[in-house]
Amino acid sequence: MSLFKGKTLLITGGTGSFGNAVLNRFLSTDIGEIRIFSRDEKKQDDMRHYFQATQPELAGKIKFYIGDVRSLDSVRSAMGGVDLIFHAAALKQVPSCEFFPMEAVRTNVIGTDNVLTAAIEAGVEAVICLSTDKAAYPINAMGISKAMEEKVAVAKSRQSGKTRICCTRYGNVMCSRGSVIPLWIDQIRSGAPVTITEPTMTRFIMSLEEAINLVLFAFENGRNGDIFVQKAPACTIQTQAEAVCQLFGADQSRIKVIGIRHGEKSYETLLTNEECARAEDMGNFYRVPSDNRSLNYDKFFTQGVKQRSTLSEFNSNNTRRLNLEETIATIKALPYIQEELAK
Repeated sequence: MSLFKGKTLLITGGTGSFGNAVLNRFLSTDIGEIRIFSRDEKKQDDMRHYFQATQPELAGKIKFYIGDVRSLDSVRSAMGGVDLIFHAAALKQVPSCEFFPMEAVRTNVIGTDNVLTAAIEAGVEAVICLSTDKAAYPINAMGISKAMEEKVAVAKSRQSGKTRICCTRYGNVMCSRGSVIPLWIDQIRSGAPVTITEPTMTRFIMSLEEAINLVLFAFENGRNGDIFVQKAPACTIQTQAEAVCQLFGADQSRIKVIGIRHGEKSYETLLTNEECARAEDMGNFYRVPSDNRSLNYDKFFTQGVKQRSTLSEFNSNNTRRLNLEETIATIKALPYIQEELAK
């Protein structure tokens, strides 16, 4: 990993699933230091003890910073000497953001502005902001706040100096904190019904490893203000629930439909039709470049785009759909699932 040789990486919200996956991926490389920034001292302590026990010769590379992205001064205190930031701190539960939308604004919007302000001040080389498919055509508070996070990032990129700012947009990251598969496993083991909202609902699916690969691709290939998405496959909620039931020995009759909840869509979008007009196909990924036209509004009345990409909206209904066997194989390959099956 000579790309990060001797570099200092800061992960906001670093005690979450993504932060743990990054540590497992990079700790044994030639990276100089990884800083975990979060407001949860208990999770930091758990993470510290885990890596001291499992990789004691490398645990010294990890530095822990208690702080909150909602506070600019708090973020500034962790910036000295940082080369690269993965900005993962977020409120991402749809129901909680729906009931407390201003909390989503304070973390996802103002928090992002604070991280980028501090990064630009400190001369950080690059910041990769993690977003979500719910930011495209958003209908819930979480998606709206993440859409604003992207707008803040793109706007900041226009005046960021030497600091490069990019966004990555994800579908559902399987077995991440708060995701549905761990809930289903708990329901199966407790003998409770396996609850799904709507059987025909589709969702993009990806692993934590693929999430890291997307961030790395953005770091290596991104220009200021870019948004990147992976060409992820999808499956229906029914298929995903059936796959988990089959893996953990539960009868599919246990599946119970409870109905769509606050702020849920029947399918998710990774690229809007409008973004597809200027999106670039980069193999396994799409890149949406920033609109860097002048802020002189007069030009918007006299200059337009005559040609557009042939792409159309990229969503979980028109991407490659996994069948039951493919979904089982995809889920079974996850380290979390292998650990749970071993129990």
